Amino acid sequence: VIDQLVRETGISSIPWREAIRRLEAEGWMEVVPQVGARVTTFDTDAYAQTMQVLARLEGYATALALRNISADTVEAAQEVNQNMLKALEEFDPVRFTRLNRDFHFIIYEHCGDAHLFSLISAEWSRLDVIRRAAFTLVPGRARASVIEHEALLNLLADNRNFDAVEVAARQHKLNSLQAVHTHEASAVGETTQGMSA
Repeated sequence: VIDQLVRETGISSIPWREAIRRLEAEGWMEVVPQVGARVTTFDTDAYAQTMQVLARLEGYATALALRNISADTVEAAQEVNQNMLKALEEFDPVRFTRLNRDFHFIIYEHCGDAHLFSLISAEWSRLDVIRRAAFTLVPGRARASVIEHEALLNLLADNRNFDAVEVAARQHKLNSLQAVHTHEASAVGETTQGMSA
């Protein structure tokens, strides 16, 4: 509640309202009439739908990059992937998420379709917090992601097969979605088991 924030911090309501408006516009907060602002909760259905759409967009963008990508670009992506592997030693989900974004956008920048690139960028920004949570909750997914990146880079460097690249990139995204679903199902199972014990 803004009035309470003003009392607790001594900061006037105008900067608080502006901050909340910006956070709401970026999807970090939601304003509930007669209640106040609260942190946006994890909406499993919206996450799943967005990830499924992104799987298609990213698969296509990665395959489109085949015609523009160079050996130097593949090498740059490999270097980021190696840094992701090192980041697993003392796992920092924020750093890992940033490196993951860097890895993918090195490739997407070469798709040659500015509108497609813009759509992917917007969705990634919206899902950054959820991705970070996914890597924290399902740390095994982070290691699997690095391995899948390597396989994708091999396809980009060697195969040059549009369909194979598109399918691999799409499946990479869907694997993350599946990991979150599996984790949530096991968490629900543990809760149910705990309640019946």
